[in-house]
Amino acid sequence: MSYLVAYIASMIVFVGLDAVWLSLMGPRLYRPVLGDLLAEKLNAPAAIAFYLVYGLGVMVLAIAPALREGAGSRAALKGAALGLVAYATYDLTNQATLRAWATRLTLADMAWGATLTALAAYAGFQTARLVAR
Repeated sequence: MSYLVAYIASMIVFVGLDAVWLSLMGPRLYRPVLGDLLAEKLNAPAAIAFYLVYGLGVMVLAIAPALREGAGSRAALKGAALGLVAYATYDLTNQATLRAWATRLTLADMAWGATLTALAAYAGFQTARLVAR
């Protein structure tokens, strides 16, 4: 039960903060570089699939080990590592293969991925600990 609570809590934090990031940074960071490559409308099924799968990765690779160890700092650290690797995979592949991709997108996204995933993993860990008491 605590794993389900952790998963849900981490995804509420992740999706909520990511929505704020995308709404603020989309027009400032992404649209000026990518322009017409960006979809006019969000592909909701693809976005939902990403969040569900990524949340599973956060749970398995960051939160669950931290719960076993009893260390919130481990959840944040493992979350940051996961976020950095996942976002680097996406961004560096785009930078290597797309003419329109810019280094500033790569750097901003990698920093955001590490920060966001660390925060979500820590929130999931702490919520699970509170519920387990």
